[in-house]
Parts: sequence; structure tokens; C-alpha cells
Amino acid sequence: MKSSPRPSAKSPHKTSTDLCDAHEDDLLSGRLRVLPPVFQNYGGAESISGPITTLKCFEDNVMIRATLETPGEGRVLMVDGGGSDRCALVGGNLAALAEKNGWAGVVVYGCVRDVSELIDAQVGVWAISTHPRRSQRLGHGQRDVVIDMAGVTVRPGEFCVADADGILVSESRL
Repeated sequence: MKSSPRPSAKSPHKTSTDLCDAHEDDLLSGRLRVLPPVFQNYGGAESISGPITTLKCFEDNVMIRATLETPGEGRVLMVDGGGSDRCALVGGNLAALAEKNGWAGVVVYGCVRDVSELIDAQVGVWAISTHPRRSQRLGHGQRDVVIDMAGVTVRPGEFCVADADGILVSESRL
């Protein structure tokens, strides 16, 4: 399946670099945090922003599906997958579900698969890598808890901005 190019529409919000420059005091205080540059966007949207919903699940994506089946209302789902590189937590079906239900995007501290399908979905899907193996389906995990995204603490209800330059997490909308 040939993938379509990412849309080139201008971002509706300031870039992550602009926000970092404008909010240096928040960076110093920890009210604004930058995720380490280990994440790459595999989704069709080049940039996203929105309030954060959190999940913590290790090599099990049942709760991810259940969450993406709910109305997203422009939110960003941030998934602490423990940085596992042994299977994918999100694939093409979940990206299509996120798009259908109005999620801005998904950030996974873990792997994704079905890259050509992810590009076709008009949501951002950031992850640390790809992996062809699907995850387990046991239903283990926690929703709306404080999570660790590659060493950065993320709380439900905070705000995320992600683009080609990086992923920001802020205590409030910037």
C-alpha cells in the first residue's frame, strides 16, 4: 500500500520552538517540560496540541483501544508503555479509531506498527520506534494516572504540543 504524503497545512498553534523561546521561565521552573528527542512522528498530522489523557500499560493495548473508542474532543493520549521495544502498542486500526473519534493524537513511550496506515490517519502518532509484533490483549493498565514518558513526568489534564521539533508538556495551555 502506497502511503500518501503528510499534509503541509500551516500549524494552528505556535511551534514547539516558539513556545520554548517564549516560556523560558516555565522551562526553568518545570511548568513546561520537553520530552527527550527519542520520539518520532509516524502519523499523518505534522503537529498536534491538546489536553492530555494518560495511560500506563506495558505490552498490552486493550486500554488504548478502549480509550480511543471514546470521544477524543481534541485531546492527546499519552501512553507510558515502559519504553518496550518488544511489540507495538498502536497500529493502523487504532490510529483510524483515534481519527474517527476526534483525538488530536497519540504519544507512545513504546513502539507502533502499520506505518503506511499511520501516515494515512490524520492524527499525530509519536513513538520511539516501530515493531511488527502486536501487543498482548490482557486488559492490564491504568488510566488517568501520573506517567513517566522517557524520564519526564506527565499528569492527566496537562497540555501537549508536538511537532517536528519536539514534544512539550505544560501544566496549562500555552
